[in-house]
Amino acid sequence: MSSSSSHRRTSHTTQRRVAAVALVGVSALLAAAVQSGAASAAPQKSSLGKINRGSLAVQLTPSQRAELIRDADAAKAATAKDLGLGADEKLVARDVIKDADGTVHTRYERTYAGLPVLGGDLVVDTTKAGRTERVIKATRASLKVASLTPAIAASKAEKQALSLAKADGSKKTDADRAPRKVIWAADGKPTLAYETVVGGFQDDGTPNQLHVITDAATGKKLYEYQGIETGIGNTQYSGQVTLTTTQSGSNYTLTDGARGGHKTYNLNRGTSGTGTLFSQTSDTWGNGTTSNAATAGADAHYGAAETWDFYKNTFGRSGIKNNGVGAYSRVHYGNAYINAFWDDSCFCMTYGDGAGNADPLTAIDVAGHEMSHGVTSNTAGLNYSGESGGLNEATSDIFGTGVEFYAGNSSDVGDYLIGEKIDINGDGTPLRYMDKPSKDGGSADNWSSSVGGLDVHYSSGVANHFFYLLSEGSGAKVINGVSYNSPTADGLPVTGIGRDKALQIWYRALTTKFTSTTNYAAARTGTLAAAGELYGTTSAEYTAVQNAWAAVKVGSRPGGGTGTSFENTGDVSIPDNGAAVTSSVTVTGRTGNAPSNLLVDVDIVHTWRGDLVVDLLAPDGTVYPLKPFSSSDSADNVQETYTVNASSEVANGTWKLRVQDKAAQDTGYINSWKLTFP
Repeated sequence: MSSSSSHRRTSHTTQRRVAAVALVGVSALLAAAVQSGAASAAPQKSSLGKINRGSLAVQLTPSQRAELIRDADAAKAATAKDLGLGADEKLVARDVIKDADGTVHTRYERTYAGLPVLGGDLVVDTTKAGRTERVIKATRASLKVASLTPAIAASKAEKQALSLAKADGSKKTDADRAPRKVIWAADGKPTLAYETVVGGFQDDGTPNQLHVITDAATGKKLYEYQGIETGIGNTQYSGQVTLTTTQSGSNYTLTDGARGGHKTYNLNRGTSGTGTLFSQTSDTWGNGTTSNAATAGADAHYGAAETWDFYKNTFGRSGIKNNGVGAYSRVHYGNAYINAFWDDSCFCMTYGDGAGNADPLTAIDVAGHEMSHGVTSNTAGLNYSGESGGLNEATSDIFGTGVEFYAGNSSDVGDYLIGEKIDINGDGTPLRYMDKPSKDGGSADNWSSSVGGLDVHYSSGVANHFFYLLSEGSGAKVINGVSYNSPTADGLPVTGIGRDKALQIWYRALTTKFTSTTNYAAARTGTLAAAGELYGTTSAEYTAVQNAWAAVKVGSRPGGGTGTSFENTGDVSIPDNGAAVTSSVTVTGRTGNAPSNLLVDVDIVHTWRGDLVVDLLAPDGTVYPLKPFSSSDSADNVQETYTVNASSEVANGTWKLRVQDKAAQDTGYINSWKLTFP
């Protein structure tokens, strides 16, 4: 039986579409020169410009990626020792990214006494020579728990989880499996806990995967998040598109052999299983209306292909897991189901048919959005709750928008509107706006301390707004026939750097800087690190990242109104009772000597701060003592701002923070430090 790929023009004319509503602590790692200066609002052309290609990820074959992961697993015990992990801690290699300059970013999960550590993930960067360059952790807390014996029964945790699910409107609710013991480390002190996963269906018919974390000592709920990442959309009018299918005998199937074997199935109103692979004797799929079931199949198949090509040609990523394996799509889920979702457990996208089964939710950017949930799950693993959940959602909006622009479909030109082709609100307005998220009536334009309490689809507005500003800049403009007018929280303009550059910065941050617990402050640090690696810390791109975040109330503009700062947020481990270590920043662009009131902000994480001696080293080697050793100072951490009279020192040059641990038993690391010239 022969098998070959075929490409045909498929016409499917749908009337409306709804885009998805489902769907980011890092070492920034480079000395960050924070300069002052205003920016204009002129739009920029899409171009990568003079990018540092050594910091771009290389495209690994599946076997190359698998070999790197095997190498990391083989060396995981030595890596754990080098990182100073405890005897009960073990590493499990989960993903690897390799840069053109030979740097390898290995993402690990952790176990403690054999138990999974939720929020214990970390990224280890090693140079081409094999030297550990930096470590990015989801939690900086030491992994220690008082007891591994629960005080409450697993059944109590399960009962609580079921009650929470039912209170949220879940139907046919039951635990998918018995609660498992874990170490919960994502939001503070590591705690022995139970994780219960509740199945069934949510109130709108979406499958349920509610994860509930319960303190195993007290029975208190510590955290909950939904494992199914959802969206709202509608089939768009995509016109005639080329589909890659597979012929077997006299039949064609919606199997894309050019893209990891991606398959598209018909659930035919079902809500479980794979469904039936689309198969027919003709290689022309759908008729542009819902009278033909293959129309939705064609849209989903096309969207998946465009998403695969976007990731491959933009970032060198081969499929969702970067292993060359395609996911699969299911269409016609349920009866009048007004949603679409990504499910990591089946490694698939699923689309409902909308109200009255009249509008399948299979738009290009919906496919891009849903598949991007899978990319996030297999890289940073952003928790789908709180600020990390908003970043998770925004990541899918950002890359879904990237897919839409990439596709270049004349029937749906790229834009920064979500759901612009449907009348979801009954008045012809889009579902979401990236230039001013609050126009949808619920999303946040800017960060505030309450953002984490919003639904993740609304807290995503902060990152969506940042991405738009970084790409296109602030103020009024028209792009592809769509009018935008993006405001800034501080009233100052932002100059965009172009969508292509912004996408590269976000992708590098997601894959090499973000962890499961990344919040907006850490997302700023991560994107600054990514911009610094790609374009340099003195580049216009780096400054634009600072300005765009400040414009949504995350961090400050260069200078921040308090002077010019130079910062290093790279983690540097401090050997217990060992040799001194240093962290450097390079000061440039200053004239003359340093001031008599040079500010030194120090953030050191340590379990007994009295063990530490902290000094500032001027470029000429002059030592300025900041903190002495003290056997009686038993407090944790050093988080202080010191004022140094450095007026005899030339300002420009490499300054160093030197730290030495002079007593045994307690450990820590330099988290960050900053020089500010008032």
